[in-house]
Amino acid sequence: MRVSGQPVRGPAGPGLASLLALLVLWGGAGPAAAADERPGLTPCWVAGLENQAFCGSVRRPLDPLQPAGVMIDVHFAVLPSLARNRKPDPVFLLAGGPGQSAIELAGSAVRLLSRLGNRRDLVLVDQRGTGKSAPLACAEIVPTAPLFEVFDPVRQMQRLADCRGSLQKLPYGDLRHYTTWVAMQDLDAVRQALGAEQINLVGASYGTRAALEYLRQFPTRVRRAVLDGVAPPDMVLPVASSSDNQVALDAVLKACEIETPCQQRYPALRQDWKRLLSSLPRDVQVIHPVTGVPEKLGLTRDLLLALVRAPLYSPAMAAGLPMALHEAAQGRLGPLLGLASALGGRRLGRIHEGMHFAVVCSEDLPRLALSTDSPGADFADSFSRLYREVCAGWPGGPVPAAFYTVPVAAAPVLLLSGGADPVTPPRHAQRTAQALGAAARHVVVPQAGHGVLGLPCMRDVLFRFVDATDDAQALAVAADCALGIPRPQAFLPLAPAGAKVGGGGQTPPPGERR
Repeated sequence: MRVSGQPVRGPAGPGLASLLALLVLWGGAGPAAAADERPGLTPCWVAGLENQAFCGSVRRPLDPLQPAGVMIDVHFAVLPSLARNRKPDPVFLLAGGPGQSAIELAGSAVRLLSRLGNRRDLVLVDQRGTGKSAPLACAEIVPTAPLFEVFDPVRQMQRLADCRGSLQKLPYGDLRHYTTWVAMQDLDAVRQALGAEQINLVGASYGTRAALEYLRQFPTRVRRAVLDGVAPPDMVLPVASSSDNQVALDAVLKACEIETPCQQRYPALRQDWKRLLSSLPRDVQVIHPVTGVPEKLGLTRDLLLALVRAPLYSPAMAAGLPMALHEAAQGRLGPLLGLASALGGRRLGRIHEGMHFAVVCSEDLPRLALSTDSPGADFADSFSRLYREVCAGWPGGPVPAAFYTVPVAAAPVLLLSGGADPVTPPRHAQRTAQALGAAARHVVVPQAGHGVLGLPCMRDVLFRFVDATDDAQALAVAADCALGIPRPQAFLPLAPAGAKVGGGGQTPPPGERR
């Protein structure tokens, strides 16, 4: 095993997220220490952080069954604890996606783990296929590209096919060897290189699947684990997403029906939605959200569902869906397009699509027929069809049967769920907690979306859970601080004075005319 240093430089450019990629977040950050405190690592600057970090890499076989074959470097960054008498158990952050670079996300989570960084090192490992670790990145979509090119399914499939062909020509281009179970062996190699007997894991969304796999393979090496938005290994992503998206959308529609102002403004919202679905496909006029140039866009059912799915991740953005859906039903797609692109414009880091499909095509697609989830009435099989088409030409890697199991946990595990989460709702964490046993605790924040740790008070829960001196104390940490957070009320644009509101006299948003 080799440990070497390499600076990490340059901004993490978010760009416009492809509709074919999942958008989930998290990374980590921490304060700096003196360079001579991390022998074997190189002082480096990580984009998004003000203080110096330490960078290194471990040499790993691309195929774990061929240790003398092709090798790759798995890169990591250590954000040193502020205190010189640091605790021996660092915190490892596991990025989401799948396909995000943990190092690229460092700046976005500096507030999330700042308290833990006082006494513990924070470690960001670029999972194989992401960041600088044998990256499997497709060409990013240019933000100013015409929307008909961005959203055209034929062009998207061709782009991914071209990307796959380019990736397979790389020295590390055997796409079968980027699965989660292999990547977690890399993670343990980083632990060994750092000389840590035990580590703490913090993962969100796909990062929770990675954490569960590390727990399965290396149970005695985990001191504490926090799983935010649980995506267990037996969750068949394309099918589960249809069902979970439907529940989240139905909740938005129902909330509007029981909120008096929303119901008065949009009394036929559910009918508007059904009418919009039944009218597709059709051409609509839109304003490009980046260039401001008017365009004609072919609106299909799959594109509409993708645009609706994006704001469901965040209750604050989902509050704009009643207005956006009503406007879309009238042929004005601008508000819905704006909501969807607003999520993609956040600093979530890029999705390495090659790694994303290497994971999903290997771990989820072979189990489509085993899923017991019923597709959502509106979302149906749109997600499954997309992945079937992409994965038809994507090499699938071997996955051991044990990967899909969740053994009883030997260390405390805190599972967090948002009740309004459209992709990893509480039902997935509930069965995972049952499998983990008495060392697991599941906390549901009813009105939170995808990412409970984004709530300020939950950062304190995270700190106290990890910092607790014994296991019983950790599992007893008070975690009800966010339970009473209300669902954001539907956004209602201001109506000009004297305008008729409700029924057939709906007032268009300011700046729009009929």
